[in-house]
Amino acid sequence: MPFLHEIISSWSSALLIYERQEAESLIGWLFEHHVGLGRSALYQQVDENTLPTGLYQDFERLKTGEPIQYIMGKGPFYGREFKVSPATLIPRNETEELVHLIIKENIKSGLRIMDIGTGTGCIPISLALEMNSPVVFGVDVSLEALAIANQNAGALGAKVSFSKCDILSEIPAEDELDILVSNPPYIPHKEKAEMHKNVLDYEPELALFVSDEDPLVFYREIAVKGRRLLKSGGCLYFEINEKYGAEVAELMRKLGYSEVSVLKDLNGKDRIALGKTLN
Repeated sequence: MPFLHEIISSWSSALLIYERQEAESLIGWLFEHHVGLGRSALYQQVDENTLPTGLYQDFERLKTGEPIQYIMGKGPFYGREFKVSPATLIPRNETEELVHLIIKENIKSGLRIMDIGTGTGCIPISLALEMNSPVVFGVDVSLEALAIANQNAGALGAKVSFSKCDILSEIPAEDELDILVSNPPYIPHKEKAEMHKNVLDYEPELALFVSDEDPLVFYREIAVKGRRLLKSGGCLYFEINEKYGAEVAELMRKLGYSEVSVLKDLNGKDRIALGKTLN
């Protein structure tokens, strides 16, 4: 319908912090969320009189830079919808690549897996649902994030045991793990100036930033504790800051991990570091 093209075009022009194509995609997503119709059906069945008030309210939030996932309370990850809140990071495509690698490389049944810094639970829940009868754990320092993760596991029918743990000062209770995975905070405070406003203003700082003086603190603590948590031949997988691939790999080698490698994401940036224990 012409009016729908016009309103999407007009609203896109008002979203100044986004490129035009991304703005149109976000607005289309907002329409689908509120009207409950796919993109093609929207143009066939919607007119001005059927648009809900909440759509206009949420568009005003979008104009402020608030991420659409927080506005809608959910975001896609590995083919599923995950509840999100300001207490959790928004699941990202790069993390899907990490999950896909783990699934592809580990086909045995009954593997014991732990995710550290679980947030929404998107990593362990996806692994629990996609792998062959794994035993899966997720830990986080944030009780608010753990509540969201538990809700996601329940809604998606995934069996994951979540618990509170500050990995910088504590060690998880479970051991004899086959896989340890983490997407920890990895952005030094000095990189804030390079970041998008809608990340800085809305996503949880606790899950994003590390000190400029010790940007590898989480990798070091997790790798050290991983030597105790992983069984011999177990694998540690990290999502990493693209600027620290070599440093994370060297840290893992110094701590005794073997077959250490750094893999690039689909954008050609160093994104995954992995290595095995040989205790």
